[in-house]
Amino acid sequence: MKTIKKNLISLFMPIFLILSVSMYAQDPIKVAPNVYKKVLLDNDRVRVIQLEFAPGETIPWHSHPDHTIYALSDGKIEITDKGKAPVTIDIKAGDALYIPAVTHMAKNLGNTTVNLVVTEIKPRPKK
Repeated sequence: MKTIKKNLISLFMPIFLILSVSMYAQDPIKVAPNVYKKVLLDNDRVRVIQLEFAPGETIPWHSHPDHTIYALSDGKIEITDKGKAPVTIDIKAGDALYIPAVTHMAKNLGNTTVNLVVTEIKPRPKK
């Protein structure tokens, strides 16, 4: 019986690990379709996404390649990068930020909807 348990554990553990990683590092469009409203441009170099983030809304764990954020409105956001403490950001309309590739989650702490344009920079294809 112990041998069967060990074999089952060794069989299902890699599957569990793969699934758990994918749960914590997904495409933001798929994990938060209520926040990521529209893909404005998607080609082999960039993906530009319009984002509307309502007060109190939380975006679950997701990943971005290197990306920029341009704020269309003011707001207060809490960002938690994987393995780090949460950081609160007061963003103002017109602010532009560059953020290296990251897996994180976010919450709108303010009382207004935050409107952003996120531009993900895709890696260059290898020749």
